[in-house]
Amino acid sequence: MGGPPNSQVAPLPSNLPFRLVSKTIGSGAYASIRKATPPNQPGPVIAVKFINKEHAFRAGRLQPKQLHLEATLHRLVCPHRNIICFASLGEDAHWVWMAMELADGGDLFDKIEADEGVAEDVAHLYFVQLTAAIGWCHSKGVAHRDIKPENMLLDSGGNLKLADFGLATQFASPRTGERKRCGMVCGSPPYIAPEILDVGHANAKRKQGEEKQGYDPQGADVWSCAIVLFVLLAGNTPWDSPVLAESYEYHDYVKSKGRPADELWRKIPAAALSLVRAMLKVDPKERISLHDVKLHPWNTRPNPELGADGQVSNPLNLATQMMESLRIDFNADISASPRQRRQHTMPAANPQDTDSQPLDPGTSTFASTQPETPTADAPSSDWEAPPRLGAPGLSASQPTTTHTNPPNLTYSANLSALLSQDPSMTQFTTVPVSQMTLTQQARHFNDIVPSHSLARFLSLLPFPHLLPLLLSALHRLNIPVPSPSPSALAGEENSVTFRIKTLDARQQVLHGCVVVERMQGVSRGQVEVLEVRFLKAKGDPVGWRRLFKAVAVLCKDAIPRAEMEVG
Repeated sequence: MGGPPNSQVAPLPSNLPFRLVSKTIGSGAYASIRKATPPNQPGPVIAVKFINKEHAFRAGRLQPKQLHLEATLHRLVCPHRNIICFASLGEDAHWVWMAMELADGGDLFDKIEADEGVAEDVAHLYFVQLTAAIGWCHSKGVAHRDIKPENMLLDSGGNLKLADFGLATQFASPRTGERKRCGMVCGSPPYIAPEILDVGHANAKRKQGEEKQGYDPQGADVWSCAIVLFVLLAGNTPWDSPVLAESYEYHDYVKSKGRPADELWRKIPAAALSLVRAMLKVDPKERISLHDVKLHPWNTRPNPELGADGQVSNPLNLATQMMESLRIDFNADISASPRQRRQHTMPAANPQDTDSQPLDPGTSTFASTQPETPTADAPSSDWEAPPRLGAPGLSASQPTTTHTNPPNLTYSANLSALLSQDPSMTQFTTVPVSQMTLTQQARHFNDIVPSHSLARFLSLLPFPHLLPLLLSALHRLNIPVPSPSPSALAGEENSVTFRIKTLDARQQVLHGCVVVERMQGVSRGQVEVLEVRFLKAKGDPVGWRRLFKAVAVLCKDAIPRAEMEVG
């Protein structure tokens, strides 16, 4: 049914004003997303977010009014070309559903190389679009308060779409201009502004009768936008959280007055560096405003990727650039990448959303739109798989002969042609994306950049050889997964799933699955082809890609890397 993890899934509402046309395409802790269309028409295709009330209220500790507030604020900031359009809200006894625009270009940060970042023009393009979206929200008196990679999607033209208003707040009345400060501690630790944590700590320690402190959510959003820009340019966050006692990198930044020794900062172009520093002023009173951000010389620089209308000027060129920036270095030293950071622990999620309520001393006050749930309960088989590679004769989940010896990892002409149609395979070869068959026939951004995750590879090894290799790689990365069943190891199953629960380099939770699925050989007598897909259920997409890269390097002997003949 595509229900959320860790819940007794009730049937989805039967009186929906649309027709569901997919299985689950995305999942959070207590919500799942599926595609839908009008009842009797093939389009337009929309996304519907289903929130299980029982699970959200019990495990997520949400209140009913929060779900309605999310819909109200999301609707208030629509329409805007860089914000996911909100369509409608509905509910029954068990579910709340929200219908909205489908971002059919997929996840922006799935296409950004971890620890590398993107070209300056690409970073500038998406920063301009992000700040346009946030500036529009602020003009409506709404602060997002959860600006992070997970909430940045792409449309079919490659344009940024801001999503998820579950932690948004209305800080000003558009009619009267009356403003309020916020007390709720919310956001993701690497992206959160320091004053939010300071206010949370101060309010937790305040004595009875003392006035509650608050922060300006506009300034907090500016800080988060700066962290996103840093990640775009460097491929990593500058610190785990803005807490002096818990992050050496943040401590170094503060003590050096914005000139830390960390080599990551050297990746930031000089022209952008002054903007990043101005947005990351620790004292919010000294921090640059979003209005002045838009006037900064780096922000107003000419950019061939950015059209006069603020949208992508050449989607095919942008798609090619982004795909060619994705590279797996099979000689990488896994032990040295990514940077080892100091361990720290953020409080557990507690999204009791009342900016006017006191924060209970001694209890958690950290809110997140995706509270942690056991990975063992996460859905896997209900995830919508990416479209199958388009060569004739190749299909999924059909049994073939099991090989007892590893095959030679060489390409047949048919398999070579197959791979040449899939630009994502350039992660593992030196073939330029521009020479790929599919690229030469492309008309749209997502003809080149697929909406599904690029964290995937093909292998010519059979199950008995590939599964132990994957298991060993995961164990070397300190990810506990049980051994596959004897029947899986014998190649008697068409699909095998490893459930993942680990921490990324920033000590944030990563949940998901690694699915290994058999695809029939290209022709009779060919070796079987297995597809390995990394499906993220929760966590930072940059951290998920970093995990995928590490596994791919450790499994490099399983991945065909011969030069492909492309035409």
